[in-house]
Amino acid sequence: MSLNETIAQILKGSADTHLHAAPDPYIERRLDVIDVARQAAEAGMGAIVLKSHEFCTAPLAAVVRRVVPEIEVFGAVSLDLEVGGLNPAVVEMAGRMGSKVVWFPTFSARAWVRRTRPEGDGQTIFDEGGRLRPEVFEILELIKKYDMVLATGHLGLDEQLALIREARQRGVERVVATHAFTVAGPEEQLQLAEAGAIIEHCFMYLLPTTKTTLAGTPAPRLDPETLVGAIRLVGPERCLISTDLGQAHNLPPTEGFRMFIALLLREGLKPEDVERMAKTNPRNLLGL
Repeated sequence: MSLNETIAQILKGSADTHLHAAPDPYIERRLDVIDVARQAAEAGMGAIVLKSHEFCTAPLAAVVRRVVPEIEVFGAVSLDLEVGGLNPAVVEMAGRMGSKVVWFPTFSARAWVRRTRPEGDGQTIFDEGGRLRPEVFEILELIKKYDMVLATGHLGLDEQLALIREARQRGVERVVATHAFTVAGPEEQLQLAEAGAIIEHCFMYLLPTTKTTLAGTPAPRLDPETLVGAIRLVGPERCLISTDLGQAHNLPPTEGFRMFIALLLREGLKPEDVERMAKTNPRNLLGL
């Protein structure tokens, strides 16, 4: 089988559980939600999850499914300040509307804010005594009630570990450590996985257009060798790939997903391992 045929086989039925599309109140996006879904469907993908940092995308997903029925399109919610932060009422609403993923705070997370403003404020899941805040427990119970996926968002590593352990103890089965390299090196990713999370790797952090921090430290973009080393350490059975794409200056999410598959194959990962991360693991998370 040729490389192109292998890529196409892996892409067919795959799922990108983390992408962005217009409308967006703050960031210019490459495509709107309908065009993103159409491109994914035309490539043979099986599912996408629409992420916004500012609003629940379940209503958009419901409309897109009517327009592009060839692919599963899921809504989600991020618990940022625009929806009231760590707000159980929002999680209840999102669950009732069929949202599939709940991201804990992203751009409004204290750990994220303080990367650029050391004295800046932001949301944390800890109270002043270093314990999980009561509303976190309510949110976890709602995620469990509506059978949603918990994603750690942009919380700090200590917060993520505490959240993952509490979630698994409460019976939340599906937990994702969001673009783990932004807070955790390979050894710390192993800790997150052993605590009960699937480790997410996003193609955006491999692109030269991305300015980022890796494991909490200012750094150049993630290099493929480091990524593959982390996947091998943690095990592809405990990892998934997504794109986090949708920015106006980047390539479209579907093309990014195809390129991510090609890159991992070029770097020597077995096709069955890439397929597990691109298709099997994300589809299991989404209940497909």
